[in-house]
Amino acid sequence: MESTVTTEPAENPSTSPRPGYGQLLRTRGAWTFLLPGFAARQPFAMLTLSIVLLVQHTTGSYGAAGAAAAATGVSMALFAPYGGRLADRYGQRAVLIPGVLVHTLSGLSLTALALAHAPLWALFLAAVPTGASVPQVGPMVRARWGVKLQGSPLMTTAAAFESVTDELTFVVGPLLATALCTAVTPAAGLVTEAGLTLVGGLLFAARKSTQPPVSRESGHARVRHASALRVPGVRVLVVTFLGIGSVFGGMQVSLAAFTESIGEPGLNGVLYGVFAAGNMLSGIVCGAVAWKTAPQQRLVIGYTALAVAASALWTAHSVLLLAALGLLVGMCIAPALITGYTLVEGLVPAGARTEAFTWLTGAVALGQAAAVTVAGQLEDRLWGGSGFLVPMGGTVLALVTLVTLRSRLAARHGNRTVARGVGHRVPVTVD
Repeated sequence: MESTVTTEPAENPSTSPRPGYGQLLRTRGAWTFLLPGFAARQPFAMLTLSIVLLVQHTTGSYGAAGAAAAATGVSMALFAPYGGRLADRYGQRAVLIPGVLVHTLSGLSLTALALAHAPLWALFLAAVPTGASVPQVGPMVRARWGVKLQGSPLMTTAAAFESVTDELTFVVGPLLATALCTAVTPAAGLVTEAGLTLVGGLLFAARKSTQPPVSRESGHARVRHASALRVPGVRVLVVTFLGIGSVFGGMQVSLAAFTESIGEPGLNGVLYGVFAAGNMLSGIVCGAVAWKTAPQQRLVIGYTALAVAASALWTAHSVLLLAALGLLVGMCIAPALITGYTLVEGLVPAGARTEAFTWLTGAVALGQAAAVTVAGQLEDRLWGGSGFLVPMGGTVLALVTLVTLRSRLAARHGNRTVARGVGHRVPVTVD
């Protein structure tokens, strides 16, 4: 069935030459999914730290805690794209409701097993479904913006807004998890994470009117479902986002090691906060600018800046210099993330965008998990600060891939690169 997204003339975001956050937030129906979406994605930033604090408390081992958290992160990265594909095919609500129920039950099971001092293999058995069922609310919100703003210059603003929201989540979430686990009980963080996932996820799923329509197949308009990963441009973006994940993971380990080596472990949170603040500030600015250059060009330029900034991290030998470099790296990340998400609109049909967004989110998580492991090994085996080589290596390799294959990021007419046998596809306004 064909459908067209319409807006009242006074609310049409495309009528303004300079789109901004005010216009974006006045989009009809936006707040009905933004508020529950923020609540539902908050647990995403609490999960890993909550597991680490609980398992370390019950086992006395950071190694066991890190392994359990890594199992959760890897399973989330591997299973998230399939959840996104199911959401595109059957609707977000149909995937989200059972997903939040499974996640809540597995998270509570993991909590109970840890408190019962269960063996590590049992914690792994609970950690895998806990990670695999993490609701991908961020990509779902982005997909809803895609329907609301199809063809509007506000799409870049929406991508920036979502990037800032993600960063705010990763500022508030760890603080909340730490406060609960230290001031209440070590299990409070994971229990709260499960509760917020359940309540926020169900409230978000209840907003049926704003979810992307499910594509209908009939007659000559039949479209075969194929993975968004079949789009060459999406594969390039996945590699690009893996590099961004290496920055997050490498910074987490290396900043902790650096502050520990100078006898000021309390500065770890401050330095990482400066890094996150740079990301948030540049995200806000990026969304307020009416860009005239093509997004492919912006991504190459922005990613080059990120690789250069990340390559300088290992040279820092003072707190002030590391704070300045961390701020600069953070400021380079948001434009790359925002532009990458913006490119999805032109590369992927509406009926596969949720899956495409989850591939990118999963790539960041997978890159982060790998970077944490490698950076930790480097810090243990080489010199202090050698973990900062991970962000340098990850971003440089990704930049080489991006520059070599940048032509694949060009939007295809009719978004035809996702379906097999695409010549029979009939263009529609919204799939």
